[in-house]
Amino acid sequence: MSTGAAAAPLLEVADLTTQFFTRAGVVKAVDGVSFSLRRGEVMGLVGESGSGKSVTGFSIIGLIDPPGRVAGGSVKLDGRELVGLPPDELRKLRGRVVSMVFQDPLMTLNPVLTIGEQIRLALEAHEKVSAAQARRRAIAGLAQVRIPRPEATVDYYPHQLSGGMRQRVAIAIALLHHPKLIICDEPTTALDVSIQAEILVEMKELVAELGTALIWISHDLATVASIAQHVAVMRLGKIVEAGPVLDVLTRPQHAYTRALLDALPSRAKPGEFLLRGGGVPDAAPPARKPAAAVAAQVPGAAYFVADRVSKRFETRPGVLRGFGVKLGLVQPPPAVMAVDEVSLTVPRGEALGLVGESGSGKSTLGRMAAGIYAPSSGTVRFEGWPVMSEGQEARKLTTRIQTIFQDPFASLDPRMRIGDGIAEGPLAHSLVGKAGARDYVRDWLAAVGLDPAFADRYPHQFSGGQRQRVAIARALAMQPDLVVCDEPVASLDVSIQAQIINLLMRLRAELGLTLIFISHDLSVVRHLCDRVAVMYRGRIVEEGPAGEVYDNPQHDYTKRLLAAVPVLPEAAA
Repeated sequence: MSTGAAAAPLLEVADLTTQFFTRAGVVKAVDGVSFSLRRGEVMGLVGESGSGKSVTGFSIIGLIDPPGRVAGGSVKLDGRELVGLPPDELRKLRGRVVSMVFQDPLMTLNPVLTIGEQIRLALEAHEKVSAAQARRRAIAGLAQVRIPRPEATVDYYPHQLSGGMRQRVAIAIALLHHPKLIICDEPTTALDVSIQAEILVEMKELVAELGTALIWISHDLATVASIAQHVAVMRLGKIVEAGPVLDVLTRPQHAYTRALLDALPSRAKPGEFLLRGGGVPDAAPPARKPAAAVAAQVPGAAYFVADRVSKRFETRPGVLRGFGVKLGLVQPPPAVMAVDEVSLTVPRGEALGLVGESGSGKSTLGRMAAGIYAPSSGTVRFEGWPVMSEGQEARKLTTRIQTIFQDPFASLDPRMRIGDGIAEGPLAHSLVGKAGARDYVRDWLAAVGLDPAFADRYPHQFSGGQRQRVAIARALAMQPDLVVCDEPVASLDVSIQAQIINLLMRLRAELGLTLIFISHDLSVVRHLCDRVAVMYRGRIVEEGPAGEVYDNPQHDYTKRLLAAVPVLPEAAA
């Protein structure tokens, strides 16, 4: 091969335009995008939701369905034009020449087929293989992406694997035919930092080993910095800035790129308002907590105390196994100890960060703190009083502890106007009367930076960031003193995340709130929280002031967790 041929781009995208036809008119989701990519090269494609980065990836691989269409431009892969290819020709290319790894592997893997069966089907789509060959190839593919015990995992179903393992399976399927190009669409967004770090290292090694070109689509700038050589920043369907990662992320030229960087918690001192985010003190009227009847505190009692709490989840056996257990013929299903004798004290007004990987028990502990789960043993007390009643039918005894969940779309009733949803709890607990409910709701919407007129809208009519503000307003309308925040910014863009962080800091100051903030994003916890507790396998392994834990971790697990956090490159002096 000549030097000129070796240097030729593998992928050439020129003036790509993708349109969607809506009732409001034509939407240009991708508007004149151009870039090229060579073999063995990794390019990051970054931007906020709606910027067009995912649609660009779908357009390259031919996955735009009506009412959308690629309206113009050119996509050449190894010299072959892909735009305008018949659907059957595109199907021959997908998986063999170009592959895609999506954000949620649980949505792309078939839940009723084993991992081995799904890999066999992917192989049979492009070549003839026997069942024995397919099994050998499946085991080899799983081993290639560092899945432990691939000989056993090949017979598992998707639900039997963790999120990180499922994503590895998706990557293994994408690599089966050694494609020339892989497009990864937010593949590590929902993963813990340690699992994310492992996948980033593995993808870099596989790209170097196989000579595959990679497009890494993400809104996480630090992740892109750790894997890509080049980056393109998208806004409103256009690439506004592109170049080597070090140049773009340390010396940004476009105002939008600078704004994305300024929204990162790692770019500000802990406790400071983030420059890009909304919800700064003058962005909304001050929140004033309505007067409410407050239970008397037990004299000398600490504010919030979880004392040696444990939570054990037991699987109910089926009818036949249950019968066998009663006869002593089989063992009952093993119980899962999610939280194991954890003690925690939170003073009034403190923001406590609870961090750890998925499965560490942090969300379960948060739900016991909020009175959603009754502990299997131990006690949870608020100002000296139990949070939940005792017995088989345990129920929450206080409204002064509320929860903000990770996914507001799942926690808001899609058939209920948000004003009704916010008013439902206060009306049920006589915090407001029917006559004053509408004004009460409008005040709380204004307090979280939303137009009070939005009270008559439904959840689907809001963006993700707006829905999270609605969820915050609903929780605060119950007039809580302590709020459990369970991953409230996990799936948000950096600028929307900054808005919610600023909002929580402002409301905490104005209302005197106490926060238990659960997250696997360590930079957010460092920025927002006074103190941090690190959970591992159901136990707290390290606890202390946030600055001390982050700057001088003592436990090996905390050190590993902090070492896995991707960091942005520093600008040259």
